[in-house]
Amino acid sequence: MNKNSIVLLRTLLKSTSQWNIYKNCKDKKKKGRIIGGFIGFCILYLCLIAYCIGMSIGYGKMGLVGIMPAVCALTISALAFIFTVFKTNGYLFNFKEYDMLMSLPFNPGTVAGCKFMYMYVKSLPWNVSISVAMLIGYAIYAAPEIWVYPVWLILSLFLPVIPMLVAAFIGFLIAKVSAGLRKKNIIQTILTFIFVLAIFALRFGIEAFVKDEEKINDALLSASETIKNTESIYLPAKWFDGAVSSFSVSDILLLTGCSILLFVIIFIPVGRSYRSINSKLKSHAASKKFKMTAQKSRSIENAIAYKEFKRMTGSTTYMVNGSLGMIFAVLIGVAALIFDIESIIAKVLQDAPVSKEMLYPAFPLIIYFMIGMVATTAITPSLEGKNYWIVKSLPIPEKTLYRGKMLFNMYLTVPFAVFGTICLCISAKVPVLTTLLEVVLMVALCAFSTAWGCVCGIKHMRLDWENEIEVIKQSSAVAIYMFPNMFATMILIVLVVILGIHMNLNLILLVMILIVSLLAWLCYKKVMRLSK
Repeated sequence: MNKNSIVLLRTLLKSTSQWNIYKNCKDKKKKGRIIGGFIGFCILYLCLIAYCIGMSIGYGKMGLVGIMPAVCALTISALAFIFTVFKTNGYLFNFKEYDMLMSLPFNPGTVAGCKFMYMYVKSLPWNVSISVAMLIGYAIYAAPEIWVYPVWLILSLFLPVIPMLVAAFIGFLIAKVSAGLRKKNIIQTILTFIFVLAIFALRFGIEAFVKDEEKINDALLSASETIKNTESIYLPAKWFDGAVSSFSVSDILLLTGCSILLFVIIFIPVGRSYRSINSKLKSHAASKKFKMTAQKSRSIENAIAYKEFKRMTGSTTYMVNGSLGMIFAVLIGVAALIFDIESIIAKVLQDAPVSKEMLYPAFPLIIYFMIGMVATTAITPSLEGKNYWIVKSLPIPEKTLYRGKMLFNMYLTVPFAVFGTICLCISAKVPVLTTLLEVVLMVALCAFSTAWGCVCGIKHMRLDWENEIEVIKQSSAVAIYMFPNMFATMILIVLVVILGIHMNLNLILLVMILIVSLLAWLCYKKVMRLSK
């Protein structure tokens, strides 16, 4: 990176730094929200570190100390690739401060490279947490020499670069293909969905292939052999393993050199097309067949819900992150109808002794785990951004505004959730009364998700963002909504399966409906109080 790149990157980081806002802000409430966000993310980092240390100790106790460096490399690379796929559109293309950045005396390639490095720096705490945690586990069992520690830590900074560059280049190709089309946002969203689903399909295809090979060879491949085979395909993991295990200078130079070289190579074509792609993505086509017709009359809440729908379809980042869970819910439902559900359960649970009858009360929670991990209501209050004053100036009570936002989330989630639940019930031959109770529970869960998300969105509203990724993926509201919700859902799935063995299923579902409905109502009342 040259001097201009460093200056631009430092400015981008400083302008979006919550710590910088905290130092210069005099609003005590805002400072409190920033501190709360810091505490929340620290808890998440600590949970990730604890999980990775536990995983490393597990490998150590199984005598698989030698594969820990490769596992660390593969974990960081996989997370970096997946996160970058979802962030590329918001960080590199069609971002809010595009006009301001392009007016500065920097060439397009420099701007694109700095936006990539900005994305890299923002994801660095997650990668460092994994690296440090797995180094601790490795140190406990391998007792490596002192030089391993700096080599491990320094090279782990290069590990996410190559997968991030590959994901960014794929995002660039998707943006380039869709930029010249009329429905560019829709086309870009569809292409991104296809790519994400292809990744998941490839994962299951590889797993099936490995299992077939095991059957052919009449022997199970050990974890060590599997990792070594993966290393032969994904070379950065092999280079990291060689550098840490035997201090191979050639592996160190290959990992660092290829990362830097690939960065230069990729951002040459990206820089040449950067201005034209962003200009096309920001342009809007007018229809030649437009006809003036009578306007439809809607209630205020429905009009706000429709406005939220247009906001979602106008943003590829928002559409992908907000709708992916619904697509997975539909795919699970369709798969349950096509394939034998007992074989699906055996495959997912690795042949654990769990029957379909034991999972009856868990079906709504399984679907909710897909659609309930992201609520648009946790995002939309902050998405108003610097246009929030327009919303405040409208002759609409804030209660009505948030009712409309919650209505949109219900419109979005309930049909997909109910469809997935009914499909599972049909495939598992669940009794009619139990199926009706599960559908009611599913609607109650959607209502809770909507109201709880709105509470988080209002209490942790952030309007001073420069990039919508900061709201959709990295905001305190999303983290506070998602992680307690996710862990509570996983615990409930285990709990209802255990209770279902000893209690009447319909009674369990009725109790859950009452509890979830009460929680949804309490969250709704909290939203109404916050909107005063």
